[in-house]
Amino acid sequence: MRARLADIAAQAGVSEATVSRVLNGRPGVAEHTRQAVLTALDVLGFERPARLRRRGTGLVGLIVPELDNPVFPAIAQSVERALAQYGHTPVLCTQIPGGFSEDDYTEMLMERGVSGIVFVSGLHSDSTADTGRYTRLLDRGLPMVFVNGCAEGLQATFVSSDEAGAAQLSVHHLADLGHRRIGLAVGPLRYVPTARKAAGFRAAMAERFGPASDVARAAALPEGGLLEQSLFTVEGGQAAAGPLLDRGATALICANDLMALGAIRTVRQRGLRVPEDVSVVGYDDSPLIGFTDPPLTTVRQPVHAMGQAAVRALQDAIAGDRPPRTELLFAPELVVRASTAPAPAPVPTTAPAPESWVG
Repeated sequence: MRARLADIAAQAGVSEATVSRVLNGRPGVAEHTRQAVLTALDVLGFERPARLRRRGTGLVGLIVPELDNPVFPAIAQSVERALAQYGHTPVLCTQIPGGFSEDDYTEMLMERGVSGIVFVSGLHSDSTADTGRYTRLLDRGLPMVFVNGCAEGLQATFVSSDEAGAAQLSVHHLADLGHRRIGLAVGPLRYVPTARKAAGFRAAMAERFGPASDVARAAALPEGGLLEQSLFTVEGGQAAAGPLLDRGATALICANDLMALGAIRTVRQRGLRVPEDVSVVGYDDSPLIGFTDPPLTTVRQPVHAMGQAAVRALQDAIAGDRPPRTELLFAPELVVRASTAPAPAPVPTTAPAPESWVG
């Protein structure tokens, strides 16, 4: 036990005597010091003595798909700050190619006795994924909250940005600027946020230009019209922009800011200008995106409010209040910057010059 005391003391930054007082429930220890010792127990994998266990404190898993996209660190930071307000210690689990999967992280977190897990853009957002993994966790009594994406049949809380509304904001902004052939560059449609964004795009195009218009019909195609599926990366945006420009798009709506940067790259490689020739709209309002060239018009995902709501819902579940199936939708906000402008004037057709008459 002495070796453990030393380990816990070093982790918490206190003396072994202080650790002993906390473990034995003795008075005379400040609350913040007591919490530091309890957190050290959790981090080192030592089981808390039964008399010290309390609902609402301990480790909470936070599983995110990656950190390359700046929006995911922003969401993680928002969730971590909210968890700290409830005395929880977040354990950030990031998936990388060839590394641990979501299921691997979940099992590891369960072995560490976490109080709950927040899943961000996980398998719950993939309409083709088996949701049985989550049902089994719920049956084991694990409190869970899901951010960005919604799976049918799960009695849990889902927290999402209104993706359909975001696409509609973008279409209406561009249509107000005179654009008609508006393209949408998104990821695979099997993802719930992508499908919702595509549905919002199609609805807005039909509303603004009429359901029978050529652009509304082109927007309704799953691919090959004014909608192009690719990857959620700079390279994916670059690849999707080319076909959309070939089909006459004068404005591009992208599934995230990274794709928008890729789209701008393609526009410039073709000798065109943003926004004079082609307008581009992103999504997320990632950190520093307002300092790109040009500063990017984008739709802001309400990351802070979503993180706060997710943690409140998780805290309720940890306290024993298992909620009914609920999805909290947060309204996004259009942030207009310099990557959108009025549609370019159509190039006039020049009639052939009359032949000169020779007398």
